[in-house]
Amino acid sequence: MMASPQDQIEPAFERSDAQKLSRRRFSHDIHDLSPDELDGLMSSNDGRPFLVVHHLPEIKEMGVPYLMPGTPITCRVDNTEKYTTRSKVRVGTLYTVRLTHGHFHWTVKRKYKHFQELHRDLNKHKMMIHLLPLGRYAKDRNMLRTMAEEMPNLHGTERTRRTSSKMKYLEEYLNSLLENMFCRNDHSMLEFLSVGALSFITDLGPKGLEGPIIKRSGGHRIQGLNCIGHHRLCFRWSRRWLVVKDSFLMYMNRDNGSINFVLLFDPEFKVKVGRAHTDTTYGVCIENFGRSLIIKCSSYRQTLWWSHEINRLAESCDFLKVQRFEGFAPPRDDTLTKWYVNGSGYFADLADALEQAKEEIFITDWWLSPEVFLKRPATDNYWRLDHILHRKAEQGVKICILLYKEVEFALGINSEHSKKTLMNMHPNIKVMRHPDHVSSVVFLWAHHEKMVAIDQSVAFVGGLDLAFGRWDDSLYRLTDLGSAENTNNMTQHNEKKDETDGDGVAEDSNPSDQNPLDLRTNTKLWLGKDYSNFIRKDWVQLDRPFEDNIDRTLVPRMPWRDLSAAMHGKAARDVARHFIQRWNYTKIFKIKYKDDFYPYLLPKSHSTTDSLSFTVPGSKTARVQILRSADRWSTGTCENSILNAYIHVIENSQHYIYIENQFFISCADAKTVYNGIGDAIVNRILRAHREQKKFRVFVVIPLLPGFEGDISAGGGNAIQAILHFTYRTICRGERSILSRLSEASGAGCPSSIFILYCFSTSVQTPSDESVVL
Repeated sequence: MMASPQDQIEPAFERSDAQKLSRRRFSHDIHDLSPDELDGLMSSNDGRPFLVVHHLPEIKEMGVPYLMPGTPITCRVDNTEKYTTRSKVRVGTLYTVRLTHGHFHWTVKRKYKHFQELHRDLNKHKMMIHLLPLGRYAKDRNMLRTMAEEMPNLHGTERTRRTSSKMKYLEEYLNSLLENMFCRNDHSMLEFLSVGALSFITDLGPKGLEGPIIKRSGGHRIQGLNCIGHHRLCFRWSRRWLVVKDSFLMYMNRDNGSINFVLLFDPEFKVKVGRAHTDTTYGVCIENFGRSLIIKCSSYRQTLWWSHEINRLAESCDFLKVQRFEGFAPPRDDTLTKWYVNGSGYFADLADALEQAKEEIFITDWWLSPEVFLKRPATDNYWRLDHILHRKAEQGVKICILLYKEVEFALGINSEHSKKTLMNMHPNIKVMRHPDHVSSVVFLWAHHEKMVAIDQSVAFVGGLDLAFGRWDDSLYRLTDLGSAENTNNMTQHNEKKDETDGDGVAEDSNPSDQNPLDLRTNTKLWLGKDYSNFIRKDWVQLDRPFEDNIDRTLVPRMPWRDLSAAMHGKAARDVARHFIQRWNYTKIFKIKYKDDFYPYLLPKSHSTTDSLSFTVPGSKTARVQILRSADRWSTGTCENSILNAYIHVIENSQHYIYIENQFFISCADAKTVYNGIGDAIVNRILRAHREQKKFRVFVVIPLLPGFEGDISAGGGNAIQAILHFTYRTICRGERSILSRLSEASGAGCPSSIFILYCFSTSVQTPSDESVVL
């Protein structure tokens, strides 16, 4: 009999929501910030808070000033350049204007006619405010009534023209305008100064380069979007506002404030000018691994200015160079880091870190269970993952989650349930699934990352999904009956044998003996489907998370051992940047995510990592480099720095190698298996034999892979397939490690070399992405 509603651990309202997941509850963000709260976001004298990035449409709609109130802005005209006009007869003057606003400094170049246009637009706006009795001008009219000063005169007096150079006079004129509150916040002034909504956000780094552009559509290097070169024939030009920062550029729609595209700097980043690269007279082509973006300028001089300034801003970016192991990020010295073995300490520290989130939470998992508890034993729902995320979303934190979209007939992790459960809680929680296997022609590959980044300042990376069955400690308990004396011993209940099938799996879930709505007396560590043995029975009915999947009185649970790490500062920013690259790529690739509900994400600058608002207790400094496995279908780029690092570590090892992993499939044949880790092990062993040095290799893998099936009865096709390739790597066939060593030595393995394979019946090590250097 099914458990009654009173026997369910999750609250009733969550249960009813879970039953109505046919479509997402929220399709638009709730603009619930009051004008006072918006003013608070924009009132800092040291720069805007990063949350401004997620409220650009509201800021645009409510007319919040882009310049920081109470902070003076000053200019200095300190250089001139001569240029030839289109008539090629008259020589014009270009003025270099250097501006300072708080701790932000930037430069613009303007002609004298730009000063004239600014003066004309300001006077026109002032006249409209006085003559048109529109409500939207009431605030500006009140400001003008309280102003004692007159609008500065661009032409000046005879005395001014006699005693000052034109360059000095223009400087005085512009400074006098900037002291006028009405003038400095006018749209024409902001465009003259190249100021926008993202100009003074501290965590985005220096102000950078900004300005209006005309950009061409298309140019994405994504399978299916550039079919037979249609983007070269069918395109349109659109007006946008371009923003260039120290590690990315983006353009936005200035009418509504929404971000339309983000281009991250990478080793393929290039800036080209001229018709040969842009198919237009005054064009600039900006390329990275994922897109070729073409913008159109008004003159050849402007194309040179844009290309020069973009290259100048990008030249100090770490991501323009291929780093160690051909990775995207360099090693980061003096990084606060903490290592974890098993999930108990990892989940607890992660829960505390999530509580400290103020701006953003990024999560990517192979599998995510919203109902998993991060601190145990659970005596209430406070530390349940979905409750933590809902609590932070209500506080205004933007939560972005990227899940692997499984092949449903092969895996039962039910990512659709995870997505809809989380997205129905609050509009600040956005969940994407990737890939679409048919459209992207991806069937045999998976996102296997487990990562959390908080405010782009603290990151957790490793082999632990935030999912059922992953939490464990060093005791690796086989049972969990809810009392301390029984947790390490299997209790036999022979009278229940008849109620189960032959392998001890319960046909019907047994409701908990205690009232599941009241966890105050709970002593169990694994509730419901968290108690698992996937060899006996894979997870099913994940939309009923607190009904047992197996009979815990008869079937032991499968312990889980894995490694993870927490890191801070620049390394955490690198982790967040990788997530942002995947998120933005998925938004471009999947049509259902193109609406404004799923935002483009922006990476924070590495120049602002010194101040950490939160650190994980027990962290110590280390040299850390973020590595990854990425391909065009997943991130739009190709990288195998994890594999390169593995091989480098093996080749440079001195005395021994210790490998602990979920799978051990290697020894490349260029047909089925391509990774060369096993080949590197063979070469290192043979080198030690030639040098007559003692060398050891230790490999720890599970006895059976983590798939359901009884191989003794001829079942478990997935298990048998994995075991086949495992034995092919170790000892079977001419490509195996032992066969190649025997062939090389002539009479078995070298006597000074031993390979130890430890098959554990109670340990899972599912981290095939964790590398310890």
